[in-house]
Amino acid sequence: MSILLRRPVDREILRLAVPALGALVAEPVFLLADSAMVGHLGVAPLAGLGIASAVLQTIVGLMVFLAYSTTPAVARRLGAGDERGAVAAGVDGCWLALALGVVLAAAGWAASPFLVGLFGASADVSEQASQYLSISMLGLPAMLLVYAATGLLRGLQDTRTPLAVAVAGFAANIVLNYAFIYLAGLGIRGSALGTVAAQWAMVLVYAVIVARHARRVGASLLPHHAGIGRTARSGGWLFLRTASLRAAMLLAVFVATRLGPDELAAFQVAMTVFATLAFALDALAIAAQALIGKGLGAGDLESVRAVLRRCVQWGIGAGAVLGLATIALSPVAAALFTSDASVAALLPVSLAIVGAGAPLGGYVFVLDGVLIGAGDARYLALTGLANVAVFVPLAVAAAVWGGHDAAGLAALTAAFAFGYLGARAVTLGLRARGRTWMRAGATV
Repeated sequence: MSILLRRPVDREILRLAVPALGALVAEPVFLLADSAMVGHLGVAPLAGLGIASAVLQTIVGLMVFLAYSTTPAVARRLGAGDERGAVAAGVDGCWLALALGVVLAAAGWAASPFLVGLFGASADVSEQASQYLSISMLGLPAMLLVYAATGLLRGLQDTRTPLAVAVAGFAANIVLNYAFIYLAGLGIRGSALGTVAAQWAMVLVYAVIVARHARRVGASLLPHHAGIGRTARSGGWLFLRTASLRAAMLLAVFVATRLGPDELAAFQVAMTVFATLAFALDALAIAAQALIGKGLGAGDLESVRAVLRRCVQWGIGAGAVLGLATIALSPVAAALFTSDASVAALLPVSLAIVGAGAPLGGYVFVLDGVLIGAGDARYLALTGLANVAVFVPLAVAAAVWGGHDAAGLAALTAAFAFGYLGARAVTLGLRARGRTWMRAGATV
């Protein structure tokens, strides 16, 4: 690829990735601040937050197809010159998100004690987790609507607006959480209430933005059964792909629970740092989704290949930079998240492992975004199951032979950061080398 080709490709990637980075980092930065605020309440609230977050993020994460199926669908139609159809596809995604959100929130609220109980934590930890989870279910429809609206805007090649909404929403979230946790004395319940309030405020902003786009292109704001059906069908494979990711995360949390409350609390911090790095690196994956979808919609396979190559290069490089920073800060970072000496002592090695695996993560997240943008969801789903199968014996080994100490926690972290991500790197890399996934046209 010549320098002349790289420069416009780089500009397009940067135009989408830089704002996407801000929007993506806003959420884990909030989670870091939330973990720090809850962590200073004690070990039980922090460990409870770890369990509740695992359940809640599993439910929300399984619905990420609302963004990931909407982005390429909108981008392909945009690339093919059908902007009205592009916006209509996004509106249908929003209606599907609302319907799914209401059903899941009701079911999740009723099942919160049961879901928490599956982890087998101590009574005080389970109580804290149940309080947080049951309140958080009120914000579930809002989170799914935010996903769908964000997918619409990304498909329209707009990542600046989601950045503005995310920064404002999560900044308000931190303020509300501090007020409810400490000033109102609500403890972990205050953290959940602050999050729910901020989530619904973000939905109101997105509703205005989506309505403006619909009026601009003459698209209806009413749901279309055919469009909702297409979104649901295309999201089915992505649902299975995401289910495999969440299964790996839940297995890791389950093993951490078996190690002990201190280890579980420390693992919550380590995975929050991992999520922060993952969200930062995912900015390139989101740029790839939008650009790959648009390029395939326009039938421009040369630009598709160029986007793939450059995003992979940047993903590995960005992962190396972020990983080195994480390793350098690992000896002192524990104090930011907990005042408990036993938990803090467990963290440095695991945080260094998370940092060492960041370049591999950059490679994996970019290729995942490329194949999502191409609509290659079936391959992602089926290989996702294979990747989990690789991780299971590694996690079991960490549970059986890992000690109830920093070494045991480090073994579990390494199994995830290198074993699981390594399996994903192999399956994604093999697919990206071929051309089967490069299907041109307005629809897959």
